[in-house]
Parts: sequence; structure tokens; C-alpha cells
Amino acid sequence: MKGSPIQRVDQGLRHTLPFVITLLLVFMAATPTHLPGFTPIMPQLPLIGVYYWAIFRPDLLRPWTAFALGAISDIVAGTPLGVSSLTFLAVQGFCESQRRFFLGKSFLVAWWGFGLVCAGALAIEWVGGCLVMLRLLAPGGLLFQYLMTVMLYPLIGWAFIRVQLAILRHG
Repeated sequence: MKGSPIQRVDQGLRHTLPFVITLLLVFMAATPTHLPGFTPIMPQLPLIGVYYWAIFRPDLLRPWTAFALGAISDIVAGTPLGVSSLTFLAVQGFCESQRRFFLGKSFLVAWWGFGLVCAGALAIEWVGGCLVMLRLLAPGGLLFQYLMTVMLYPLIGWAFIRVQLAILRHG
């Protein structure tokens, strides 16, 4: 890493942005809404961050980062510890392995891919939750959680594109 100490600190801070932004999505997803029946179908916002950064800047979202975000998500949301870590690791690994397919494609292809990845991730979380809790969890809210998460991808993905173009383009 070349440059002055200030330039190195600036670049280091820029490189933490994907983690920090996805961490903010973890906290947003865990924020109480006080809407009856909404908590079980809260969109899986951090999943959008893990997906996006694993494809477009995998150098800034390493597997240990995805694991840490999952652990924090489980702690903050009160879900069984390790379920989100496993899910985020699976998403990060799959997306990084398939990034050649997604790079250079249209936004609709990335959105379609997110829809598929989101379905798999929510299935992993549901099965993982059932295994950890040693009981069959009601899958009732999964479809709505899936639809809400997939419908929010364009908005959050657009914001990530802006961050990447404005702040992360030089590194």
C-alpha cells in the first residue's frame, strides 16, 4: 500500500464501507417495528449486502466478514446463534464462485440471481432454525419475507452502486 499515512487511512476506511453498510442493514432488520405480525416477515436486508458485495467487491467482503455479520445478526435479532453465519457464508461463497456469470450483465440479471440466492438462503435459515431449535418452525412468513427482501433489492442495490462508484472506485 503506497501513499502518505493519511491516504492509507482513507483507503482503509473506504475498504471497511461494505462491512459497515451491511452491519447497518443488520441493525435495521432487527429494529422493532411495533407493527403486529411484521417481525416474522421482516426483510432479510443484510442478505442483500452480502450478495452484492460478494459479487461486485469480493475483496472487501471476505468469508470471515460474512461470518461475523451473521453472528452479529443472530445476536441482535435473537435468532439461533450460527444460523445466519452459516447462511451468509453460503451466500458469500456461492456468489463469489459465480461472480464471472454476473459481472457485465444487466441489473435485471443481478436481481434475478438475487431472487434465486434469497430463496436458497431463506431455506437454509429455516432448516437451520428447525435443527437448532429441534422442532419444526412454522414456514408461514417465509414467502412474504422473501417477496419483501427481493422487492427491496433494487433500492438497496442502487445505493450500493452509488457507494461503489463514488467512494470505492479508486481501490
